[in-house]
Amino acid sequence: MPTPLPALLSARVAGPAAVFGAGVSGQGAKELLASAGIPAKIFDDRGQPFTPEDARQHPLVVFSPGFRRDHPWLRLARDAGADCWGELDLASLFWKGRILAVTGTNGKTTLTEFLVHALKAAGRAACAAGNIGQSFAQVAAERDGGRPDEIAVCEVSSFQAESLRHLRADATLWTNFAEDHLERHEGMRDYFGAKARLAGRSGLVLAGSSVREFAKLAGALAWQDRAVWVDTAHLPEDAGLAGTVFAQPPQRENFVLAAAWWAKSGLPSPQLYAAARSFVLGRHRLARVAEIAGVTYWNDSKATNFHAVEGALTRFPEPVWLIAGGKGKGGDLEGFVARLNGRVRELLLIGETAGELARSAQAARIAFRRFDSLPAAVAAAARSARRGEHVLLSPGFASFDQFRNYQDRGDQFEAAVRALASPLPVAC
Repeated sequence: MPTPLPALLSARVAGPAAVFGAGVSGQGAKELLASAGIPAKIFDDRGQPFTPEDARQHPLVVFSPGFRRDHPWLRLARDAGADCWGELDLASLFWKGRILAVTGTNGKTTLTEFLVHALKAAGRAACAAGNIGQSFAQVAAERDGGRPDEIAVCEVSSFQAESLRHLRADATLWTNFAEDHLERHEGMRDYFGAKARLAGRSGLVLAGSSVREFAKLAGALAWQDRAVWVDTAHLPEDAGLAGTVFAQPPQRENFVLAAAWWAKSGLPSPQLYAAARSFVLGRHRLARVAEIAGVTYWNDSKATNFHAVEGALTRFPEPVWLIAGGKGKGGDLEGFVARLNGRVRELLLIGETAGELARSAQAARIAFRRFDSLPAAVAAAARSARRGEHVLLSPGFASFDQFRNYQDRGDQFEAAVRALASPLPVAC
């Protein structure tokens, strides 16, 4: 039996839909539309192009987050009179339950995973969706729109938030705000505005200290009267978190935000602390890989921006051997490198940004070396590091210059570390 069409959608569907993007979001959108009896065709930059004739034949367009607001296909569709929706908007109309949105420069995925873990442990129906590997449209299709008592915890990126028109979140947790994605957004105000668009469509906003600081610069915002500002900058020790992944920064800030929403929702605090004790952090997030010859190796491949690297460095009381570099995303690279002074023993540089990083390191008088590959950087760190020291992969950039994704980069790092511990073959 076809899924009933939401009223807002049924008034707009007069023919087949076009879906821009053949990735997770696009496939999920096509599946969700099909469940409602709406035929859809996928168009992709690397496959089927979208032509003026296609624009005339498809009155509804659903686009993936990778498509900028000014993408030529979207301009073409709008000029032809098509209604253009982001995938997240489409999914939200089919979802019968509540929506808890999670956004921020860093910490989104961990906070999303932890909230779902905690809600399920407390006996509540919850699922993760959005920018976390499974699109909201796919979740809505697979769960037939979900149950009225079910909470979809949606990780929302700025790429998704910037075009929102229909999604309304019961609450948004905004972890932090720092420089990122300036290759897409026209400056920090535009980046902030994209995330603020989500906040403006939320019944309640809980936001960390760095969000509040930038909000002061941005001026009066319509949603600020619904905002609860959570102090994530000055956090005393919490004995209840001892031995958990939330005992120290940067994960501690995630727990504080989760606890603020948990209390607002009237849920018992002991349940959240119990969930913290059983929660396992996802891979590639400041994870200890091994200790070899007294040197400890850490995989923080998911750190794809400057703020994430600086957060990771707070974990270490002494300077580390830092492996960094990758595909650039804009931002003040010189300022980032200057802030590393005194926090790293040496920068071991890889990827497209290695040259620019090297020039900035030289200007900041930070020791550095460049390498053609990640395994070469790991081997060099192993030769240089001394007992009691730490080697940290926390790249600060996207992975797509040398790797399939950040998971592939982290996997290759761990393989290179394991190779250090393997005995050399004996010549016969």
